[in-house]
Amino acid sequence: MKREYLAAQKISGNLMVFENVHDVAYNEIVQIRFADDTRVATGRVIEMAGDKAVVLVFDGVADFTLTNTRTRFMGRPMTLALSREMLGRVFDGMGRPTDGTARYAAEVTRPINGTPMNPTHRQSPHLPLLTGVSAIDGMMTFMRGQKLPIFSGDGLPHDQLAAQIAAQFISVTGEDAVVVFAAMGCKFDTATFFRRQFEESGAWAQTVLFLNMADDPAAERLITPRLALTAAEYFAFDHARHVLVILTDMTVYAESVRAIASARGEIPGRRGYPGYLYSDLATLYERAGTRKDNRGSVTLLPILTLPDDDITHPVPDLTGFITEGQIVLARDLHARGIYPPIAVLPSLSRLMKDGIGAEKTHADHAALARKIFAIYAQVADIRVLRTIVGDDGLTEADKNILAFGDDFESQFIHQDVTLRSLDETLGIARKLVAYYRL
Repeated sequence: MKREYLAAQKISGNLMVFENVHDVAYNEIVQIRFADDTRVATGRVIEMAGDKAVVLVFDGVADFTLTNTRTRFMGRPMTLALSREMLGRVFDGMGRPTDGTARYAAEVTRPINGTPMNPTHRQSPHLPLLTGVSAIDGMMTFMRGQKLPIFSGDGLPHDQLAAQIAAQFISVTGEDAVVVFAAMGCKFDTATFFRRQFEESGAWAQTVLFLNMADDPAAERLITPRLALTAAEYFAFDHARHVLVILTDMTVYAESVRAIASARGEIPGRRGYPGYLYSDLATLYERAGTRKDNRGSVTLLPILTLPDDDITHPVPDLTGFITEGQIVLARDLHARGIYPPIAVLPSLSRLMKDGIGAEKTHADHAALARKIFAIYAQVADIRVLRTIVGDDGLTEADKNILAFGDDFESQFIHQDVTLRSLDETLGIARKLVAYYRL
């Protein structure tokens, strides 16, 4: 049921406050129009208190006044029209096509907040998702349905790595694969880079892009990842596809959450973020998964840039509690020209043990990964020792381990943008362990 009101009681930032409203629900979608219909904006109810409703306006409230608008409460949550024709298309942060081609016919329309997966239907991820990246496939194996974020600093090649993983995921998985990419606060050159990478790799026909650009309203950034996950659930569970969702940059998303909370006058928590940031992130991350009654899967790869390379920052810190591991990019490896600069020791996949072994990857995969972790940890310790005592103070065994570490980084971790099979990855690891007799 639609209800229309002629005036707001207060406008503050992107927020409009209405009083004496009735039968309005949380998350209900709102249309705000100039009295002469020259402009239409979209909003969402984000707070209800008695007969008062607070509306977050996505398109901004420039030129709106308390008396020159008509506001219509639509009686439904925000929805996304879904179709297989979305593949190979580009949408803005509100789900509107921006590639200049015709609109598609919707097969189904669903609320963007999703429907919680029945816990009795949820299945623990246990099938490996191969990315063609040795450091990931060999040492922190990704599972279909897993949530595994990339923690990166400014200037590190997280965008390049994400595009490579997406293209190689499609190449390895085949026609069942779909990539849903969502960017929040994306710069034009970054958006162009991702589109070009998907087109050149041949992955474009199996990709859906949602782009909230840097000059788009910050309030849209709360919507963009929910649109992407709604599309992912549709392809995964309606069409039994294996969907990889890339969300970048979740730090920008969290900053938008903080800005809206500040505008509402909420009591800030750590570094000004609201206390509900954990639950807000969980509503996104927990939409990844697999189901017992469906062969499709939604796998989540969020990218987080770390302010000042601080991994204890609230956004990565809270993300780590929700997700099942992390991929950490190292600035020192990047400075030495190693790509991808994945820091093996602080990275992990907590579900790796469930998806490797004789029936899934290789019989010696788990033992080989544990052995390399143990040796590479010694490399880090000996490098610290060398800065104190110099090369002359090291034993031959120490020097042998250091040589292993150098070759492990230059031959195993470093691979440029090539795709490596799991056989190639584990073959390199075996040769290194055998050569250095470790």
